Formats: sequence, structure tokens, C-alpha cells
Amino acid sequence: MIKLRVSIITVSYNNVGTIADTINSVLSQSYANIEYIIIDGASSDGTTELVTSFGQRISKFISAPDTGMYDALNKGIGLATGDIVGILNSDDFFYDNNVIEKVVSAFDESDIDAVFGDVQFVDPVKTSKIVRYYSSKKFNSSRFRFGYMPAHPSFYVRRELFEKIGYYKTDYKIAADFELVIRFLFINKVRYKYLEMPFISMRMGGLSNKTISSNYILNKEIARACKENGIKTNFIFIYSKYFTKIFEFFGKGHTG
Repeated sequence: MIKLRVSIITVSYNNVGTIADTINSVLSQSYANIEYIIIDGASSDGTTELVTSFGQRISKFISAPDTGMYDALNKGIGLATGDIVGILNSDDFFYDNNVIEKVVSAFDESDIDAVFGDVQFVDPVKTSKIVRYYSSKKFNSSRFRFGYMPAHPSFYVRRELFEKIGYYKTDYKIAADFELVIRFLFINKVRYKYLEMPFISMRMGGLSNKTISSNYILNKEIARACKENGIKTNFIFIYSKYFTKIFEFFGKGHTG
């Protein structure tokens, strides 16, 4: 039986401090048939030199200006030749060396088009310290209206579906992943399987939770994605997360 090829895409911009962990976690996977693609946004901190030092172990590497993370992801998907596509951010790394092996087994054993699981958030310095765990176990499409989605970094899908359903919408600043997953799982009802296991360790401090402003943009875009895809949104519930962020901010003594 021909083994499925998995394309893993990492996008980066000035991540020289963390991307080596990301790369090594891909190269250490027990599953061999991996195409590893790195799309860099013309970094100036040594990221490009570090990536280049891995030589031909990186299948495809581009370093050029882009319009943001989702533009870079679309470039990577366009270059991918694998049967399955997944994403690994340049601050993150695989939970263990067998993640892709288990992902491929799920596709081999079931009549599905997508797989997702859990992620764990870790301290950005002491990465062995788990700060929070995000489980996708209770996900169903009715939860989109509350702003819930399966953990996007654990989302692996057949490449052909991007051509049929579409890529990431680059006019979203933060929540294009939420909008894309809605199109795949809610609108097009892609067949999926949940694996009860952590896929990724994510360093805390990502784009969507850095500031009150980014948290507001995130929730605004979540509401927009639901509206554009015909999902009646629970706006009060979604925006309550934003106001919780404000209370947390001022509760710590900040004044501006």
C-alpha cells in the first residue's frame, strides 16, 4: 500500500528563538513520508540563515515579503504536493515523535477527509510546564455559534479539499482559521475523526491573545465568520470573553 504523503507547513517571521524547536520536532517524526514547507516573511533576525542550515531536510523554503500569516499559509498550501496538509506554527512543536504516524493511521483506517485532536499551551520559557489544555473532544458544529472550534493547529485535511472549498481568507486579521474550519466542517460537512490526544505544544502569547485590542478583533471576526456562513451567533457569549479580558487587564492594575 502506498503511504500517504503529509505536507506540513510552517510560516515564520523573525522567530529565530523558537523555530529550531519547531523544525526539529518535524524532522524527528517517526513517520517518514513528510514534505516540510517553510514560508518566511523575509525575516531579518537570523531566521532565514537558521532554516537554510538544515539544508535539504527542509523540502521547500521561501523567504519573501507577504501580507500576513494567512497569506503565507496560502502560499504554503499552494506549494504542497502531499495527500494531507497540516500546519505547525513557528512557536510550536509536536507533542511527541508519533503524532503524524497516528494522524496517517486515522486516515488509513477510516473513511474521512479530516482529523483533529487537542493542543496544550506551555510556558514560553519552561516548555515542559503545561499552562492550559484545549480539548476538541466535545466539539460539534453547533458550537461554532459560541465561538468554539476544534483546535486549529491539530487540523489535518486532504489537500484536494482546499481546491474545492477554498483557502484562508486574507481579509481576516486573526480569525481566518475559524472561518475556514466553518466552511470545511459546517458548510461542506467534511467527514472527520477526533483523536483524543495532544498534537501540539503551543507557547503562550500567540497572535489572538496578546492584547485587549487583538482579543476584540478576534471576537469581532468570529461573529463576522458566523454571519457570513449562515450561523446564528450568540453574540453575548462571544463578546463576554472580550469583556472578561478587560476585567482581567484592569484587575492587574493597568491604567492604559
